[in-house]
Amino acid sequence: MSDTLTLDDLSVPLRALRLLAVDFGHLAPPSVHMGPIYPNQVELSFHDDLAGFEAWREALGIAPDAVTHGTQSDGRTRVLTTSADFAGALVTLTGFAKVPDPAPAGTAA
Repeated sequence: MSDTLTLDDLSVPLRALRLLAVDFGHLAPPSVHMGPIYPNQVELSFHDDLAGFEAWREALGIAPDAVTHGTQSDGRTRVLTTSADFAGALVTLTGFAKVPDPAPAGTAA
């Protein structure tokens, strides 16, 4: 017997993705990732679209205080992350947005 996963082994996140498309087809489309490393997880990411991230967070019933905030790329990119169980799969939302450049010193805000 092989330890290699098959597409059948991803049936739970694939089913969840299908239901997400049916239930929330009116929302902004995310980038979608799933694979054999985390076979029960669907990752939805939003690049330069925190409004899309927030709409999906709200639709999935995830509380605002369940979102973690961070930065990457030397503080130039804001990252929001949260997750919830949906249709037997862990759905992870990640939102990315540029951090605005601060106003130059000596200028009015």
